[in-house]
Amino acid sequence: MINSPIPENSGETVLAVFSVSDLDSGDNGRVMCSIENNLPFFLKPSVENFYTLVSEGALDRETRSEYNITITITDLGTPRLKTKYNITVLVSDVNDNAPAFTQTSYTLFVRENNSPALHIGSVSATDRDSGTNAQVTYSLLPPQDPHLPLSSLVSINADNGHLFALRSLDYEALQAFEFRVGATDRGSPALSSEALVRVLVLDANDNSPFVLYPLQNGSAPCTELVPRAAEPGYLVTKVVAVDGDSGQNAWLSYQLLKATEPGLFGVWAHNGEVRTARLLSERDAAKHKLAVLVKDNGEPPRSATATLHVLLVDGFSQPYLPLPEAAPAQAQADLLTVYLVVALASVSSLFLFSVLLFVAVRLCRRSRAASVGRCSVPEGPFPGHLVDVSGTGTLSQSYQYEVCLTGGSGTNEFKFLKPIIPNFVAQGAERVSEANPSFRKSFEFS
Repeated sequence: MINSPIPENSGETVLAVFSVSDLDSGDNGRVMCSIENNLPFFLKPSVENFYTLVSEGALDRETRSEYNITITITDLGTPRLKTKYNITVLVSDVNDNAPAFTQTSYTLFVRENNSPALHIGSVSATDRDSGTNAQVTYSLLPPQDPHLPLSSLVSINADNGHLFALRSLDYEALQAFEFRVGATDRGSPALSSEALVRVLVLDANDNSPFVLYPLQNGSAPCTELVPRAAEPGYLVTKVVAVDGDSGQNAWLSYQLLKATEPGLFGVWAHNGEVRTARLLSERDAAKHKLAVLVKDNGEPPRSATATLHVLLVDGFSQPYLPLPEAAPAQAQADLLTVYLVVALASVSSLFLFSVLLFVAVRLCRRSRAASVGRCSVPEGPFPGHLVDVSGTGTLSQSYQYEVCLTGGSGTNEFKFLKPIIPNFVAQGAERVSEANPSFRKSFEFS
């Protein structure tokens, strides 16, 4: 046995040098050596009776890690005699193999609303090398999508490749995601490989049906009008609902849960259409309230209830009659309207009063200013009452004028106000002017 193993990546290498001899003489003492032809080794003769065992090239430990070589030594005598000698060659490992995953891609399934730290699956890789060269560690590789919060979704056990969801997953928010895992050996230099992991989130029936129509948000109910002349099967309305789940968890069915008058209306199970079940008559109540149950096909099933209001009318021109439930809301609206009208009237009255007060104050101030600047009847040549002087051009007592001088004026103007007999105003003014020339410059009749 050769003491030192041969590295598998070594080229042509001398494994052993040995000599052989035969005590006979002549051809009987001449010998030759040989080995099997199917081995990656050969014997190279050197000097007489000396041989060298040489490897043909690089060996592959992963294919064969040990060789048992039988060296056959034969003389050239007659008969030929031979001897066999065995040599064991060990091939040492070199880190020339990267870890290999058992699958190039993995698909794992996890149901939504899982508990944190749940084991969702494993990946596995093996290395054909030996020793530390075959020890594999696992890791998560950076995701190709930078927006994927991979570090908050999953983790991997570095020693065994087990994958633990880190938080509860929601199918409605994330249906699937994928990432890559790496497997690295501990050789020098280390070699690695990677595999794709795709995680599919399975839907759980965690959403109840949601009614889109009619609205169920507590607002004033929407009333469907149905003519009393409607035939059986008349389409009253349609309940529209959706479910946030998928698959059979989102398959919805409808049924009439409660009605004011059973047997008058029916609901189609698969599409939510509400139709009349028979002919209507005058004896049927005008107002009806229906409760429709919407149920999904999940396990366990979830449901919601839709409330409908139906009003039977003789014709669509008949005015709308509010339902009792809507009366309080209408009364509140009317009361609010009254409040608004009263408030508007109050504001308008206050504004009008303010305007009148402002005008009155301005008029009062103008009146005071006018009284301060007003002139009195001049004294001196003008008596309080003009005396009638016949034939002299003076005014008689019956022809009186209210005369005032314009105060503060430097033009000595005077004014005749309210003539008693207008026909003689001009003549009287002329005579007054002649009697007192200082007041001739201007005059005015009122």
